[in-house]
Amino acid sequence: MAMVSAREDVEEKTRPQITNSKVLVIGATGRLGQHLVKASLAAGHPTFVLVREIASPRAERSLLLRSFANSGVTALKGSLQDYTSLIEAVKQVNVIICAVPSSEVLQQRLLIQVIKEARCIKRFIPCEFGADPDKVHILGMDYDFYEKKAEIRRCIEKENLPHTYICCNFFQRYLLPSLVQPGLKAPPRDKVHIFGEGNIKAVFVDEKDVATFTICAIDDTRTLNKVVYLRPQGNVYSLNELVEIWEVKIGKKLEKIYITEEQLLRSIHEIPYPSNMEMIFIYSAFVKGDHTYFGINSSGLDGSKLYPHVRCKTVDEYLSTLLDKTD
Repeated sequence: MAMVSAREDVEEKTRPQITNSKVLVIGATGRLGQHLVKASLAAGHPTFVLVREIASPRAERSLLLRSFANSGVTALKGSLQDYTSLIEAVKQVNVIICAVPSSEVLQQRLLIQVIKEARCIKRFIPCEFGADPDKVHILGMDYDFYEKKAEIRRCIEKENLPHTYICCNFFQRYLLPSLVQPGLKAPPRDKVHIFGEGNIKAVFVDEKDVATFTICAIDDTRTLNKVVYLRPQGNVYSLNELVEIWEVKIGKKLEKIYITEEQLLRSIHEIPYPSNMEMIFIYSAFVKGDHTYFGINSSGLDGSKLYPHVRCKTVDEYLSTLLDKTD
């Protein structure tokens, strides 16, 4: 008889049981949306996507939707701004994941009303996928970026909709490609700016892994009406640590230029919106510590502990992929 290790036994018990939940992904042609569709299919869910009518669709969008169809995805015509098409789509599923751009976050208000009216949705994952909007310290200086997400939370809770909030902080493709150097497209080879003292940690998670965690959560009773935080081991680093990793990879020490909190705030106020948003997010994560200043257990659930079988791409692995781009 085959022996099963204690770790394998624990991981098997923590894997959510696959069900026949019908999953609707809104924003499926975006980067995260594509991964959500693939993760839903991989988990065995009947998967649907909401598709807007576009007069002149881009060729790559058409190819993507065709690939979805070939994989068994059902496309439903509709829009977050159209009640009739939205309720027709919602009535065909029981799980909704919204991954629209941040500029469209408030368009979820009609969706919330439709979900309440349809009475068939057992889990709603709203468009968050960033820092926890209820815990950031930059409200009032972020041009309503987090206020809008917090407003959607309050709408969901007011209507008592079954939900899960996914907080993954930064995607790895954001800021990390430049080693958190505003204005650069690749990590530096000589000088590097360190914001604050460089010891506060931020979180970077690959979108594919975010999608996998999200799909794991949709049928898990433990995550119902909870916040799931993603802080995988190997994905939480300070600026000083990131620079150290990069220095080892390139075999060279970088000149470090420290930018104080006051200097960073001055730049944020001097640079016009939206060009200053990168610095605002840097201030939030690496100066105010908005990703990691609080303990997960007192605020929600740890995705890595819920789903230890999910193997994440680490920051070290991501930075290794950048070596060829800078050589």
